[in-house]
Formats: sequence, C-alpha cells, structure tokens
Amino acid sequence: MRVAAVHEWLETYAGSERVLEEILALYPQADVFTLVDFLPAHHRGFLDGRRVTTSFIQNLPFARKRFRWYLPLMPFAIEQFDLSDYDLIISSSHAVAKGVISRPHQPHISYVHSPMRYAWDLQHDYLGGGQWRSLPPRLLMHYLRMWDTRTANGVDYFAANSGFIAQRILKAYRRSAKVIYPPVDVEKFAVAANKEDFYVTLSRLVPYKRVDIIIDAFARMPRRRLVVIGDGPGLATLKTRASTNIKFLGRVSNESKRHYLERAKAFVLAGEEDFGIALVEAQACGTPVIAFGRGGATEIVLPGQTGVLFNEQSAEALAAALEQFERMPSLDPLQIGKNASRFSAARFRREFRALVARATPTPAYALTRHALDGAMEKPDCGPSIGATSLQVDAIAREPAPR
Repeated sequence: MRVAAVHEWLETYAGSERVLEEILALYPQADVFTLVDFLPAHHRGFLDGRRVTTSFIQNLPFARKRFRWYLPLMPFAIEQFDLSDYDLIISSSHAVAKGVISRPHQPHISYVHSPMRYAWDLQHDYLGGGQWRSLPPRLLMHYLRMWDTRTANGVDYFAANSGFIAQRILKAYRRSAKVIYPPVDVEKFAVAANKEDFYVTLSRLVPYKRVDIIIDAFARMPRRRLVVIGDGPGLATLKTRASTNIKFLGRVSNESKRHYLERAKAFVLAGEEDFGIALVEAQACGTPVIAFGRGGATEIVLPGQTGVLFNEQSAEALAAALEQFERMPSLDPLQIGKNASRFSAARFRREFRALVARATPTPAYALTRHALDGAMEKPDCGPSIGATSLQVDAIAREPAPR
C-alpha cells in the first residue's frame, strides 16, 4: 500500500511533528509532502532519511524566515501536489493540509489538530478591533473559511486530537470525528514525590496563550513564586508587568524543562488549549495542574484528583483557584502520573492503526478498484466511526459560548 503523508510545514519539532513521527513509524513506506521544509538537521531524525516533497512556496523570496506571509497562496499550493498514485492519504492538518486533492478511490484520513483558529472562532482574538483597518486580512479569512469548508468534503475520515477539537470540526464542517489523543512521551518523565515551593508555566508567549493572566494573578500574591518557561513576542511586555516573585527562564533544554516540571508544586495554565501536551507532561511528573476549564484541559485534568479547573479567564479566578489548591489535601503524585499514562504513544498507535484499517478497502476490492480505474463506487463506510463517549459529547453539544 502506497501512503502519502501530508503535513503543513516542517520548521521545528513540536506537537504536530510528534504526530507525524508516529504516523511515519506506523507506515515506514510513506512519502512526505509539505508546503515548505526548513527543519534543522538535528530535528530530522524522525524522517529517517526520507526525501520530502515541497511546494513552490519553498523557493519564494524570504520563505525561509517568512513563509507564513504566503498564507494566501497556501490553499492553491497544497492543491498542486499530485497524489494520484497513492492508495492512502493521511494529512496532519491545522491549516491547509487537509485540502489536498484525492480521487474517489483514495481514502483520505485527516488528523486535525484544529481547524484554522484564525479563520474560525478565534478570528477576533487574532485580528483584534479596528475592522476597517484590518479589512484586507478579514477578507482573506472570509476566503479561507469558504475554501476550508469546501475541502472538508474531500476528507473521508476525520480524527481529532481532543473532544474539544471534535466540537470545532462539527461546528465548522458539520462532520463527526474520531477522538485520538496525540502521542505524549510520558515514559520520558518520572513521577517525583518531593515538590518544592514554586509554581511553573510553560508556553509560547503569544497573546492567545493568556500568560498575562498568570502574571497578574501572581503579582497579587507576592509570597508565591512563579517560574515562566518559554519565549515569544510577548516576553518584553510580560516582564514589564511582572513582580519580583516571577522568574522568566526563556527557552530551556528538555532536561531543564523536566527538572522544573518534576519539582514544581503545580503547573498553571490560563489559555484555552486545543489539547495541552504540557499539561500531560506535568502530570507525568506527578505534578498537579491548575488550568482554565475549557478546551483540552477538561479532558486531561480530573478536578480534585489531579488538579483544579477554574471557569473564568481572569486573574481573579486564577487567584481563587490557587487559594483553593493551597487549602486542598495533598494530591497523590502516583495517581497523577497514572492519569497521564492515558495519553501514551502506544495508545495513539493502536487507535490510529484501527482507524486506517477501517478506512482502507480489502485487498480484493482494491484489485477490482484499480482494474476499473475508479469506475466502481466505493462501499459506503460513512464518515463517522466508532464513537467514544467524548465523541458523542462533541456531536451532541455545541461549544460553550466564548
């Protein structure tokens, strides 16, 4: 079986690349297609020497540093990949990867990290106010929504990285999705029973992550220490509003990250995450999580057992959650670590392999299919498959109002 693995872009090794790595481990014969490939040599090991096919955007001016400037061209670029010789197409998509063109006899599975946040429910968060001043990008988002909706029809099976993203898929495309949690290297973390007197947060420092709420909450509580791990365009602004009990470490090594996650009293999150890999990593260290109770955090944190959820995205609500956590009996690190094991790479491989088995036709049918050159109609497998309780919830309920 010839497999095409389609990924938006290769620039760094993060959560979506971890998913791609597992897909390539499951299907080592797969060829990789991506809009641009600027992945550093020290991150390329998971590609196992594969040649990566890129789009014309790879060779455009300033693409190495500014390829996101070419967002208006990306829908067109992704459609130019000729995948007609492949038996199975797997896309790993958070923007345009799911828009590749496939033939009727080619099953297309799209693992969606999120529908385009900036084009759908988070448009106003990204573009802000001043509608006339931002009219061109708003028109672009309008075009992207139409294209995104249309290309959803080319996907045979949707998989979502959380029940929260399954809700977004249902809202944007009116399609159900199988929830398959992303693979987390929980085995690389050890449960630490002895915690120190500080809190930690780990995030890219951009506005929608709402690290400002965490900074403001701890500025009101000078006796509680906070360590901020991460870098981004908001670093300088956040430092100006931070008090002396807040320490910024910037980008750190994996070893240093493990050190702080293992020893922290609790991990703090104020943003609305699609899933929340850092939350799982913290819990794999036996560290409780205090998080905003919307998005993927609600599927990771067990309130009262592995952490605390707060319901309002504000410094006041976070401060109250911290007070609640301080008054609680100590949570069991072993139970917290066991909870994190639900999101292992082994579980991802098992569930993704089962999804592919359901999506691909039998060898006998495949032989007939190729002989008829696509004239025979594909059996009606239907786009909705094996619902988990989270998936049923995602289909039955609209997302909570923002």
